[in-house]
Amino acid sequence: MRIITKMLLLAATLMAQKGAMAADFKSYISLKKPGNMAKTYQLTERNGMLTASSDLPISIKKEMDIQGTDEVLTIKISTTHKVYMNFGAELDTDFATDGCDFYMPGFWYHKNLRSPKEAPSFHTSKSWNFREDRLSSPLVGVYDTKTGNGITVLRRVDELDEALATAMEGEIILSGNTSLGYLGFDNETGKAKLTFGYPYVESPKRYIRKLTLAPSVTSFVKLEPGETKVLTWSIRSTTARNFGQFVSNTWEYCFDQLHPEPLKPLYTSDQMKAQFTNYFRKSFVDKYQLKYNSGMTIRIDDCKPSAEVQIGFCGRVLLNAFNEIEYGEAYKQQDLVRMGTDIFDSFLANGFTLQGYFHDFVNFKDGIPKDDIHSIRQQSEAVYAVLHYLKYERNKGRVHKEWEKKMRALLDNLVKLQKIDGYFARKFKDDGSDIDASGGSTPSATSTLVMGYKYFGDNKYLKAAKATVDYLEKNIISKSDYFSSTLDANCEDKEAAIAAVTSTYYLAMVTKGAERQHYIDLCKQAAYFALSWYYLWDVPFAQGQMLGDLGFHSRGWSNVSVENNHIDVFVFELPHILKWLSATVNEPRFARIYDVIYSSLNQLLPIEGHLCGIGVPGFYPEVVQHTTWDYGCNGKGFYNDIFAPGWTIASLWELYSPNRTVDFLK
Repeated sequence: MRIITKMLLLAATLMAQKGAMAADFKSYISLKKPGNMAKTYQLTERNGMLTASSDLPISIKKEMDIQGTDEVLTIKISTTHKVYMNFGAELDTDFATDGCDFYMPGFWYHKNLRSPKEAPSFHTSKSWNFREDRLSSPLVGVYDTKTGNGITVLRRVDELDEALATAMEGEIILSGNTSLGYLGFDNETGKAKLTFGYPYVESPKRYIRKLTLAPSVTSFVKLEPGETKVLTWSIRSTTARNFGQFVSNTWEYCFDQLHPEPLKPLYTSDQMKAQFTNYFRKSFVDKYQLKYNSGMTIRIDDCKPSAEVQIGFCGRVLLNAFNEIEYGEAYKQQDLVRMGTDIFDSFLANGFTLQGYFHDFVNFKDGIPKDDIHSIRQQSEAVYAVLHYLKYERNKGRVHKEWEKKMRALLDNLVKLQKIDGYFARKFKDDGSDIDASGGSTPSATSTLVMGYKYFGDNKYLKAAKATVDYLEKNIISKSDYFSSTLDANCEDKEAAIAAVTSTYYLAMVTKGAERQHYIDLCKQAAYFALSWYYLWDVPFAQGQMLGDLGFHSRGWSNVSVENNHIDVFVFELPHILKWLSATVNEPRFARIYDVIYSSLNQLLPIEGHLCGIGVPGFYPEVVQHTTWDYGCNGKGFYNDIFAPGWTIASLWELYSPNRTVDFLK
């Protein structure tokens, strides 16, 4: 039976490969004269050459080569005259458009229907083209949900060049050479097509800012007489049980093809933490009812504290307070211990609502709110931080009964909030009534409930944690639909996938036998989706774009969400889970990407004499703009002018604290 199954799978794979190789390839060249609209010429293949119906001052050679399971397409464009050109191609498939899902790593999943119409999605158009630097791997894929067949196109980039553009829409001539092309799809003709070309095109709209679409752009690069431009794409056919496996297989493929290597770390973990203590000291605010490290809505130029404090998400004030205490005691820096203790004491006295929840967010310009809006994510992240603090203190012989009482009450509240099928409303009022009943943030609560079970020994918390993963498996992992974990967007997002990885890991750590193996399997499935957001290549920058001038490498960093098309250092426990998972399921790629992430995320540490665009040492940047998208200011190669270093430092601190979770769950 096993032999028959293997033969059938092989036959299906070969049929899919045959379909790709027989696919209809169409191409065209657009030539532009300055001051004139470009002319586009359809190309026809004759004896390995792509020619137009009229004579052109350009020759285009097409080569096809079989490398393993890939069809490698090479286009060589030469000219005898100076020209400004844009080459485009499309790959027809036999996939019916009504059964197709699309994949562009770190930016497009299924049809992006979790995203609003103001961001790229099928709400606006069923056909899109994007610059390659928007994508964590320069690849586009289509998956036929009816047949299980898929096709991908991967751009092979040997050089890294970027050119500044003096205009951003319409037809533009680039100021120099670029290595950036485009990838996309056409799903409006009855049969799905994959589109690709060079240099970049973005259509029907560009995504230039959060929830802001703008007119399309077609760029043209100059070729001098005698110059040859060589362009290469790998075309691959595959089969998969579902879209989730298609993404998993494609991530493995991209990793193997792109071969991301670790960087030479600029700093050790001890050096990073030592610099972060400057953030603790410079950001400390003690003039309000709540004491805190100012961690959000801070300007990058002066990093002066703001009046806003947030317990989780962007602020992570309680987790950083614990970091201060732990580090301060280890290195005999009593000022850090005092600040961290003052923060905890102030929140114990003034940080809770009448119903026993934390105040999620306080702007002291307005005072402590009377009508709180809570999120399951922030409440869970706050309890996570406090339980770490309580466990640490208990190990030191210091027991905080009032804090324990508060945490028991809050955990009990969470159990009462849980829906019958295991999920949590994303946002709710202080009385427990729903504001946003969607369940995308549910796995945020899992690790907290498991920690509550371990700390207090109460099985009801473990039962509730298992129920969250029952929901997660049925509604998120099985559907490959990770969404709305981040609180400032409603879309497909990385943090939802990471929360799924973390939640299943925690349950694997406290269960045994077949049950444990089930959680491990779910953890592995979610891990591929989480990793799909992380860059496996280095995007190019132009001279004058700060990140390029600093020698920044994007590999190991990750896109945030469909709405927020920038990269950041959101990892927390993920790298350590990947390392554990690598050994547990025998997947060496997970250990290798751990090395890439670990070695890369320290690149933008601001220190004296090397501030990396931040006004004060130790304040780690947040909105790192690596493509033509900005959060409101500055654009590619720079940061937004406002940032939230509270969470960036908390995330990296966890990266550099590899045993924290394991020690807690022992």
